[in-house]
Amino acid sequence: MKLWEGRFDAPTAADADAFNESLSFDKKLYRVDITASIAHATMLGETGIIPKEDSERIQEGLKGILKDIDEGTLPVEGAEDIHSFVENTLVSRIGEVGKKLHTARSRNDQVATDLRLYIRGSIDRIISLLHAFVTTLTMTAHEHIKCILPGYTHLRKAQPVNFAQYLNAYSEMFLRDMERLEDCRKRVNVMPLGSAALAGTSFPIDRELTKKLLKFDEISNCSIDAVSDRDFVAEYLFCLTGVMLHLSRLCEDTILYTSDEFGFWEISDAYSTGSSIMPQKKNPDIPELIRGKCGRVIGDLTGFLATMKALPLAYDKDLQEDKEPVFDAEKTVCDCVSVFHAMFKGMKFNSEAMYNAAGLGFSTATDVADYLSKKGVPFRDAHAITGKIVRYCIERGKALNELSLKEFQDVSDVFERDVTGVVLARTSAEARNSVGGSSQQAARKALIRIRNRLKHFG
Repeated sequence: MKLWEGRFDAPTAADADAFNESLSFDKKLYRVDITASIAHATMLGETGIIPKEDSERIQEGLKGILKDIDEGTLPVEGAEDIHSFVENTLVSRIGEVGKKLHTARSRNDQVATDLRLYIRGSIDRIISLLHAFVTTLTMTAHEHIKCILPGYTHLRKAQPVNFAQYLNAYSEMFLRDMERLEDCRKRVNVMPLGSAALAGTSFPIDRELTKKLLKFDEISNCSIDAVSDRDFVAEYLFCLTGVMLHLSRLCEDTILYTSDEFGFWEISDAYSTGSSIMPQKKNPDIPELIRGKCGRVIGDLTGFLATMKALPLAYDKDLQEDKEPVFDAEKTVCDCVSVFHAMFKGMKFNSEAMYNAAGLGFSTATDVADYLSKKGVPFRDAHAITGKIVRYCIERGKALNELSLKEFQDVSDVFERDVTGVVLARTSAEARNSVGGSSQQAARKALIRIRNRLKHFG
């Protein structure tokens, strides 16, 4: 039975029914829909809008439906949407009294409430996944606090950096994602139930009671806005896009650093694949797939924004398109974070290869310029002098740490014997002891700050 069929003399066409239905995807909302319906029925009974005994029968009937769906004994099928399915099943089980459930409620405020409850739970799940992943990143950083690798800008060697500092950079990104999701949750956790179709209801409902039962923080202030607002969906999708952008960057690094050309890291066989024709291949398909799926989540966000761009107030059926991007983005993010986390825990890190590479490409040239500047040479002049030294090395096929003191002094008599220690990769990293810098001490302090921020999330 359709919830709205009384107005019509003829049934809808089969193809119209098929086009209009949403049960095939919104059945994922069954738990939150039943939860919200139990709260609504409770409120109807407590306020005397329906008899208390009717309210209790409805609640018990809904709990039975939830149990049967959870246990797989009740197939979710044969209705226009999840709301129709739950109500029709309820009426078939407890009789006419089940039809009282929809008193003082519309599918408009019902679906808006369901989606907020679902996204609220989704945010909590994703924060939990990110918390576990960042915890692993900090543990790995602590274990490799003495490791040095090349830092890059423009994908060219720039300066030696501490591997812990490198991992801390990604911890910072994912912590921002967690903080954004937490902040988004505040705007998600506003209850639209009680707004009815768009104008509110003439029944003496108790929205404060329903809010308390469903653990919302606030009640919506304007019923017209409440049923048509999907800003929280856009914000949620943006937050998930941020997670994927950061994960995609880490995947790109992983693909590069596990290649033969770099050889810094190694993915375990359990998370690698081979070639159907080239026996020697060990391919990084997991990070490549995650990198590709980032575009999918970006598409979920941009597609949804396009849907919302010109909707008149209040509810429009276009809003049925709000759920599939949510479900797709959520699954993609959860799958990607989980599988990358598992892969990362089995990763091997070649400290020697990273350290050897860190000293190449004149990565300590800035240290030479800083050395001169600390001895009173204006930095622009120090920069020019160092540039001449680099050109000298290139012409002779030498590295900075292969130059003698005389060769340094041939360019500037400011150089003294201690310059030969300045150009070492480890010395370079350890010299950067400013807050957030590459020294071991700075990296340890940063780890403490990250762990303290993690404590906020449990």
